[in-house]
Amino acid sequence: MLDKRQHYLQIALNGTLTDARTIISALPSSRRLIYEAGTPLIKRYGEDGIRSLRSAIDAKAGFGLPVLPQTNNYGLIGLLADGILAASRANRPALKVEGTNVRPYLVADIKAIDRGQTEVEICARGGANAATVMGTAPVETLDAFIDQCAKHNLDAMVDMMNVEFPIEVLGKLRKRPKVVILHRGVDEERVNHEKQIPFWAIQRIIGTYDVMIAIAGGDTAREVQRAAFNGAHIVVVWKDFYASTANTKTLAEAFLKDTK
Repeated sequence: MLDKRQHYLQIALNGTLTDARTIISALPSSRRLIYEAGTPLIKRYGEDGIRSLRSAIDAKAGFGLPVLPQTNNYGLIGLLADGILAASRANRPALKVEGTNVRPYLVADIKAIDRGQTEVEICARGGANAATVMGTAPVETLDAFIDQCAKHNLDAMVDMMNVEFPIEVLGKLRKRPKVVILHRGVDEERVNHEKQIPFWAIQRIIGTYDVMIAIAGGDTAREVQRAAFNGAHIVVVWKDFYASTANTKTLAEAFLKDTK
């Protein structure tokens, strides 16, 4: 469960599963570290990509359970295997991290734009704790997505990339999501160097709605510090962690320190 009193660092794993496992193995253990199955990874590997990350981060945290292949039509044996896996996970003690028993938190950045119910089910079967939907989606999709997340005990995250007034989108929803993501896109950042991360919107949103704020689109230490200083609960990073995995542990520890 995410705690509003904490600042979290979210590591987006956007490359191959081999890249992801290398980064995961190098990261420090911290209850304030969130893992993300990035959109490119999900598009490459699908539901099994989410499941593979779930297995890898659980193994790192002491769960050590195998990955089971899973589809919608793999029969009774597969369903029985799922039941055994779920029971094993429920009975396996979590690793003691920073004074508390914590199972790693995994976000499936599926960026749903339609078929909200179906895409939540994909994330839930993969073992995610949270899933993302685009704030530009129809209100009907956003409502269905948030409802389905609640049904599957997932946190709903609404990504407001390219949304000029996020607070207006939130005002149209039947229920508010757990997290609102204020997002400067990768292509925006690369092409338009004047495009700013919308730090200004943080206080307006959390002053109106009971939600958490994630900031995506900044990787420098200065941007991480600005996000935390302006009231963001989660800072999403990725680029620096692919530049040199030899420095992954040091980078993560520095980022976690910056978000205290």
